[in-house]
Amino acid sequence: MMGTFPVSDEVTQVPIELAGRPAVLVEPKSAARAGTILYFHGGSFSLGSPQTAMCLTAELVRRTSVRAISFDYRLAPEHPFPAGIEDCLAAYRSLLDDGVDPASVVFAGDSAGGGLTVTTSLSARDAGLPLPAALIAFSPGLDHTRSGATMITKEGVDPFFTLGGMGHTGAMYLAGQNPDHPLLAPAVHADLCGFPPLLLQVGTNELLLDDSVRLAARARDAGVDVILDITADVPHVFQVFTGTLDEADYALDRAALFVAQHLAK
Repeated sequence: MMGTFPVSDEVTQVPIELAGRPAVLVEPKSAARAGTILYFHGGSFSLGSPQTAMCLTAELVRRTSVRAISFDYRLAPEHPFPAGIEDCLAAYRSLLDDGVDPASVVFAGDSAGGGLTVTTSLSARDAGLPLPAALIAFSPGLDHTRSGATMITKEGVDPFFTLGGMGHTGAMYLAGQNPDHPLLAPAVHADLCGFPPLLLQVGTNELLLDDSVRLAARARDAGVDVILDITADVPHVFQVFTGTLDEADYALDRAALFVAQHLAK
């Protein structure tokens, strides 16, 4: 479904390779401003590609005039945890090795990719790498223990997910590993000390709502600059409905402002 949304004709797309993996370089057709958005697509860690997230990637590029690289990490079940995180970390490390200033990089992603913005940052920090300027996560998946209250209270309200369905895809990604690992449940267990500014956007009609709510609380307690941006009565990754749903356009405008503010240094 994600791949059926229209992509702005104000950007160009060029297939590239980053850290030995496929990626797509997305650039504005008009004058570009300095910076790089490293984008991680969603798909429950088992589906999707840079193309399925291209609507969102292109909208961020169009609204910010900052180039993006949408990265194609390995997927479960063939490549369970932590393969995707390792790939995203390698992609970021490759940018740094090429001389890209970390202060000019923003991580962004939707759903599972939103979770990867956080877990890749955790991995980068633990590897001693400088962190990016900011993180943007659209409806991120941040807890494989599935212990958030909204996993129950939003059952039947969420038009996309059920707890049973999430258990099915989650099992492919976990491959028998303990979901209490901080990289599998950062909303519950991650130490976010030293993190860059973080924007979490989520809708009230989501099983994953409490993933963002709890991560924001952990970020607050760690002294991190965090914005928890909750929109009423919208579904998972509602930002893809740009041009149709006012709330989608407003949220993307806020995300673009967040990018501009944190790449302005």
